[in-house]
Order: sequence, then C-alpha cells, then structure tokens
Amino acid sequence: MTKNSTPTAREKEKVFLVGLEMEEMTPHELEVQMRELEELTENLYYEIVGQSHTRLREINRRLFVGSGKALEITEEAKKLGARTIIFNEELSPSQQRNWETESALRVIDRQEIILEIFEQRAQTKEAVLQVQLARMEYMLPRLKRAWTHLERQRGGGTGARGVGEKQLELDGRMVRDKIAQLKQELADVRTQRGTQRKSRERVPLTSAAIVGYTNAGKSTLLNRLTGSEVLSVDKLFATLDPTTRRLALPSGQKILLTDTVGFIRKLPHNLIEAFKATLEETILADFLLHVVDVSDPEMEAQRRTTLEVLQEIGASGKPIITVFNKADRLEKTGVERMTPPMCCYLSATTGEGVEDLLVQIDELMQPRTRPVKLLIPHSRYDLVNLLHEAGGVTRQKHEAKGISIEGRLTQKIYERVKDFEK
Repeated sequence: MTKNSTPTAREKEKVFLVGLEMEEMTPHELEVQMRELEELTENLYYEIVGQSHTRLREINRRLFVGSGKALEITEEAKKLGARTIIFNEELSPSQQRNWETESALRVIDRQEIILEIFEQRAQTKEAVLQVQLARMEYMLPRLKRAWTHLERQRGGGTGARGVGEKQLELDGRMVRDKIAQLKQELADVRTQRGTQRKSRERVPLTSAAIVGYTNAGKSTLLNRLTGSEVLSVDKLFATLDPTTRRLALPSGQKILLTDTVGFIRKLPHNLIEAFKATLEETILADFLLHVVDVSDPEMEAQRRTTLEVLQEIGASGKPIITVFNKADRLEKTGVERMTPPMCCYLSATTGEGVEDLLVQIDELMQPRTRPVKLLIPHSRYDLVNLLHEAGGVTRQKHEAKGISIEGRLTQKIYERVKDFEK
C-alpha cells in the first residue's frame, strides 16, 4: 500500500483477523486486543470481513496453532473472500512463511500492521528514515518468504545452490547494506538535531515532554496549552514527529513543551529502537506530562503500558504529572477518580481544568527556581533580554550603575547571571 492510499484510490483489501488467547490472558484482555487490532487495521483502509478467536494451551512451533485449527482458519478466511490473514500475536519468520505456504494467502501480524501505519504517517526525513530502518530490520529474517517459489528449482547435485538460495544471499547483503546506510543517515540527522537543540538552548529553559498512550489527546493538549496548531485527529499514531513549543506559566516562568509519538501495547521492539532519536526528547526532558484518556475503559492498562515503555527507553524516574484527559466524559463512563501524586483532571478539547494543570506545573517548577536580586551592567543588555525570554522577572528598575532586576530563576539561567548578583 502506498503512503497516500485512500479508500477511493483503490478497492479496500479484504482481511481476516485471528485472535490468539494465550494461557496468561483473560477473555477480556483478548477482546481488548482485538478491538485495538481492528482499529489499527481500519486505519490502513482494510476491510475486515471476519475474525476467529482461539485459546492456546501451548504454542505450535510450526504454525503457532495446531494444523487442524490452521486449516479451519484458512477455509473460513477464503470463504469470506479475504486475501490477507492478520494475527494479534507476533509470528516468527518461519511461522509466517509456513502459513503463507499452506494457506496461499498473505499472512501478517500486529507488528507489521503497526509498521504499515508508521510508513503512512511518517512526514519528516527523520521519521521516514526511522520507519525504513524498522522495516528493513523486520524484513531481514523474513526474506525467505519472497523466494519459497524458487526452492523447487535447486539442482546440479550435492552442494549446489539453487537460484532462490543465491538470490537470498544477494538480497540479504542488500538489506544489510541498506540498514547500515540508514543507521548512518539517522546518525547524521541526530547530529543536526543536537545542533538544533543547542540553538534552542540559547535560552536554557526547563523542558517537559507530553507522553501517553496513542490517541489519548497529547497533541490536543499541546495545542490548548501553547496555542499551536499541531495535527490533532481521532486516529492512532496521528503524530510521529516530536513538536516543541514554548509555554508561559502563570508565574511568568517559561518552559519548552514537546509532544511525542504515542505508545501502544506490544510496541515492536525494533520500532522502539528505531525511534530512539524521536524518543530522545522524552529521555532528556526535565519532567513529563503523562496524558491518560480517562474515558477509555482500558485506562489503567494503557497507563501501565506507557510507564513500561518509559522504563524501557530509560525515561522512568522523572517527575510526572498525570493528566487525566477527557474529564468532560467522566459522568457518562461512571469511572471513579484516581488520585495519584501530582495529577489533574481536564479536557484538552474544552479547556476545563487546564488552569489547574498550569498551577501544578508552576508548583513543580518552584523547587527548581531561586529568588535573585541582580544588577546587570548597561553594557550587558543581552542578559536582560535573556532573563525576559526565560521568564520569572518580577521587578526591573533602571539605575545609574545598571539595571536592577528581581525575580525567580531556574538554575540553568542563574548560572548565566550569577556574577551580577547583589
């Protein structure tokens, strides 16, 4: 499917979903996973014609499920006109190959669906490179899928290699070369990002990252707080690229606020690795705003997923304000309010409760600031401008020896002007 494919650009491809209930799962957990897989799939303009659920006591190494169940799934999918079977669990390369050989259908898993969505949504050069790298690393162990039709062409006696085997070797080398190239290009992009970050830190502001489950309302919150116009739509992974804006707090302090890519259950590990550069904004942030969709029945599971991913990327342990978004829908859901440390309930859409969040951010900033009285020489008006850009100036007066300034400064700003303290 091309990046700009739409339902009007071509006929929707019919797909059949397979839900595997693992031994440690409950029927409810499988139901939630399948709803999410449906939404992921529909985001790609596939037409879901049916689905099958089965509980597994043990995993079949060859097909994940038993051969009898595999035949049943294949017959039902074909009967409904499906061209593709999609599994909620990750298939190994050999399982995927065996399924396609036996069913004569395209067979993919949740991981590949997420990759396809990321390919469609990537906009900046960095995101495109990251998705390409994830795709190449996903493809490498699966190359044999493309050449199973040549396995019968082997010949020439013992030790001879057939056409398919030679082509596999060539393809493998090409993919590994492409992976190396993409990693180098990403390294160059990260260097450029580092330069941009240093430029941004000309005024060394405290930084915060907005994190949370995909579609929880992170971009809507960034727009509400900063007056920006970041794409904000009701779909999974609408935002892949980090967007940073300045936010002025009630106290006058200013911070940098970054919207980041949303998390999801079973986020493919190669995507986490590939998106390290994007997630770097989260890792480097001074504190986090964890946005949770309070209207979603799976709110708690989504909250845990986000915290697990934060730990996996090395961003746990930071101060977190939990933002329970979509609070205007609470009455309809009947969900009881939770009260973890540092939290607030708001609606990023209506603005209800946003002032409470700003107050909490200010309170979080207080221990990071210190009261100061400065006398800046007239020759260093550049520092006066710096202080106003950073915020926190409460009083300014021109005197014979310089500009007298009082206010609260973060440690980063204080280091720039401490020599002029009264």
